[in-house]
Amino acid sequence: MEVDFSNIKVIGFDADDTLWVNETYFRETEEKFAELLEDYETKNKVDQELFKMEMDNLDLYGYGIKGFMLSMIESALDLSNNQVPQETITEILTLGKQMIAHPVELLDGVEEVLSKLVGRYRLIVLTKGDLLDQERKLERSGLSKYFHHVEVLSDKKETNYSNLLEHLNIDVKEFLMIGNSLKSDVLPILNIGAKAVHVPFHTTWAHEMVEEDELVNDHLKLNSLKDILKYLIINEDSK
Repeated sequence: MEVDFSNIKVIGFDADDTLWVNETYFRETEEKFAELLEDYETKNKVDQELFKMEMDNLDLYGYGIKGFMLSMIESALDLSNNQVPQETITEILTLGKQMIAHPVELLDGVEEVLSKLVGRYRLIVLTKGDLLDQERKLERSGLSKYFHHVEVLSDKKETNYSNLLEHLNIDVKEFLMIGNSLKSDVLPILNIGAKAVHVPFHTTWAHEMVEEDELVNDHLKLNSLKDILKYLIINEDSK
């Protein structure tokens, strides 16, 4: 795909599964959660009910580990008809706390890319989730020094992006978003007239899945974040 990023001055990066590993830990925790409830339901049923509970709670709890923990507890109570022992609830809380305390694992090439782009472009983080958890992960990642601004959004819809870009005085025609989610990082960005790059992660949360008929706009898809340098650095050097 032929792209022109010559007008880009500001680059937004998603955080989870774009800068560092995230979804993998949710899937691993779901496996452990299903094992805790194997006396009540099959793994498939536990997975389905947990996802349904997460969706029901999304407007109330938002995104992130804490909401996920609460949904696991509610699911355990529902699936067991309120018979799940206190010890199991404690184990669920422990699983959530382990996720929060997990070391940050940067994805391949992230620091190389940021170190080459900083100074050439204004770099910002645009992510969603729990504010405290995302701030903690950014601090642990050692990447804060590369970013001009960090924003944890309640959601990533057209309105969220438009309001933020206006607040930060960023022209949509000069903005590029890079992320792993078509639903959150690509489609809403294209819909407001900015540009987006999709860098898929090998695991995607079902809530972030997009049907093929939703992909009405062209976008650049890369196998690795490092590949973005072929487009941005070349354009920058040719100015």
